[in-house]
Amino acid sequence: MRAEIVAIGTELLLGQIVDTNSTWIAEQLAENGIDCLYQSRVGDNLDRIADVLSHALNRSDAVITCGGLGPTQDDITREAIAKVMDVELVRDVDAERRVIESFQSRGRSMTENNLRQGDVPVGARIIEQRLGSAPGLICPSGAKVIYSLPGVPHEMREMLTRAVLPDLANRSDEHSTIQSRTLRTFGIAESAIAEMVAPRVEALDLAGEQAPTIAFLASGIEGVKVRVTVKATDRETARQRLDVEEQALRSILGDCVFGLDDETMEFSLGEILLDKNLTLGIAESLTGGLMSSRIVAIPGASRWFRGDVVAYNAEIKFDVLGVARGPVVSEEAAIAMSEGARRVLGSDIGLSTTGVAGPDEQEGRPVGTCFVGLALPGQPSEVLSLHLTGGRQRVRELTTIAAFGNLRRLLLAR
Repeated sequence: MRAEIVAIGTELLLGQIVDTNSTWIAEQLAENGIDCLYQSRVGDNLDRIADVLSHALNRSDAVITCGGLGPTQDDITREAIAKVMDVELVRDVDAERRVIESFQSRGRSMTENNLRQGDVPVGARIIEQRLGSAPGLICPSGAKVIYSLPGVPHEMREMLTRAVLPDLANRSDEHSTIQSRTLRTFGIAESAIAEMVAPRVEALDLAGEQAPTIAFLASGIEGVKVRVTVKATDRETARQRLDVEEQALRSILGDCVFGLDDETMEFSLGEILLDKNLTLGIAESLTGGLMSSRIVAIPGASRWFRGDVVAYNAEIKFDVLGVARGPVVSEEAAIAMSEGARRVLGSDIGLSTTGVAGPDEQEGRPVGTCFVGLALPGQPSEVLSLHLTGGRQRVRELTTIAAFGNLRRLLLAR
C-alpha cells in the first residue's frame, strides 16, 4: 500500500501557514506500515488541484488531501475530486442535515453557502464530521481511493484516526509498521559522520530491501541527526531491530552521540550531572538567559540546576560575580564569571558566557567573539574561545549549544 499526501490551499504556497498537517499524516502512515513516497502542496485552483490528484492516483494506491472543504468560493477540493473521478457533485441529504445541526448546536446562524459542504462526488462516502461542520470524503477511483479531509488540524486528525486509517488497513493485504529512531550528534561534521558510517550503510544496502536504512539530517546549531528506519510486521520486532542498529552506530560514532529522537543537549547534560551527583550554576552575558530557558524546559531540572545570574550589564559582573573591573569580553572575565556563578549559586559547577553578539563590535572585539568559562570542582577553571559567524540570534544560540556540549564532553572525560 502506497499513499500520497496533497495539502491544498494558496496560503501554504505563500508561506502564510506552515503545513504541519502533512507531517502528522505521514507519521501516522508510517506507524501503520503504509509507505508515503510523495507529498504535494497546491493552491486553490480547480485545474491544478485536479492535475495534482491525477498524477498522485497514477503512482499511488491512496491519496489523502487536506484542506479546501469549507463553504467559501476558494474551497474547491470537492469539485476537483469530482473532475478527476469524472462524475457529478450531488447534495447528500444527511451531510446537509449534519451541517445545519452543527451550527444549531453551537447557537450560530448559518449562511446558505455552508450547505455546499454537503456536496459529494457520485460514488463517494461521507466521513461524519464530529468537531466542526465540513464532512470528509472517501472517494473510490477504480481500485484506488482519494480521502479528503478538512484542513483544520484537530478535525483532520480525528477523521484520519477514526475513518481513514481503518479503511486503509482493510484495503491493504499487508499489515506492518515503519519505525524510526534518530541518533543526535554534536561536534562532528555531516560529511565526516557519513564517511565513518559508510561501511555500515554499504552492508545494509547489500542486505536487501528489508534491511534498515540510514539517513543523515543536518540540523544547524543542534548538530547532525542520524536516522535509522525499519519496516517490520509489528512494533516489537521493529524496536528490536532498531536496538541492534542503534548499538552498531554508537560503536562507530562514540560519545559524539548525545541523545535519541527529541532529547536535547541540555537533557543529556542533565542526565550526566544527575549520574555524577553534581549541580550546575550559570552566569550569562551575551546569551541573556537563553541557556537557563532551555534548561528549565526540562521536567525535573531543579534536581541539578541551581540557577542563573543574567549579568548583562557590566556592573552586575563586577558587583555580583566578582569580575575584576576592566574589559568584560575576555577569557579572564569568562573564568571569573563561572567562578562567581559557582560561589553565588552554591553549585558544584559554574558555567558562563560573555562575548559580542552584534551588530557592533565591543571593546575592540569583532562580532562573533565569544568566551565560555567553566569552573569544575577540584581542578583549575578553563575557558573555551569561539569565533562565530552569523547574525545576533545565531551567535547566541551557537554559544549556548557549544557551552553545553563542551561541559558534557569534559564531564564524560572525568
